[in-house]
Amino acid sequence: MKSPIIGITLDYENNGGYSKFPWYAIRENYLTCLHKFGAIPFPLFHQYSVNDYFLKTLDGLVITGGNFDINPSLYSETAAGSRDIKNKRTNFEIEIFNQFLETSKPILGICGGEQLMNIASGGNLIQDINTSIKTNVQHEQPNPRDEVSHEISIKKNSRLFQIIQSDRIKVNSAHHQSV
Repeated sequence: MKSPIIGITLDYENNGGYSKFPWYAIRENYLTCLHKFGAIPFPLFHQYSVNDYFLKTLDGLVITGGNFDINPSLYSETAAGSRDIKNKRTNFEIEIFNQFLETSKPILGICGGEQLMNIASGGNLIQDINTSIKTNVQHEQPNPRDEVSHEISIKKNSRLFQIIQSDRIKVNSAHHQSV
C-alpha cells in the first residue's frame, strides 16, 4: 500500500527574525507526526496557481494553527481583542480548504486550522475567551504547552469518540479565541 501524501499548510512571516525576506515556517512535530503514522507530509506554499496540482496529488489536508488570528471582517465583525492577523495565509487556507472540501478527501484542522474551517463554512469566533466567557479554565496556558491543563467532553456519537473510545480526555490549551 502506498503512503498517503498529506498536504500541510505553512505559516507565513513577512520578514524579521529568521530572515530579512518573507519566509514560510512549520513546527517540526506536525511533519514528524504525519510521518510517524505512515504519511508523507507535503508542505503547501501559498501559490494559488498550483492548487489544481495539490488537489490531484494529495490524499488529505492538514490546516495548521499558529500564533495569529483570522481577520474578524471574514465573519462580519470588527476587531475586538484580535492580535496578529495574517491575511495572505488565511486567504490561501480558505481557498485550498474550499477547493479540497469538494473532493471529499479527509481534512483536519488543528488549533487555528479548525477555527479557519469554521469561518470558511460560515461560522464565527469568540475573539477573546477571557473577556467574553466567565470560566476558571485557563485557555491560553503558559508554557510548557505540551502538558495537559483541563478536561473536555466528547460526544458519544462523534467520530472522535469512535477513534479514542472515551467521552472525556485531558487536553492542553493554547487559545485566546474559540469557535
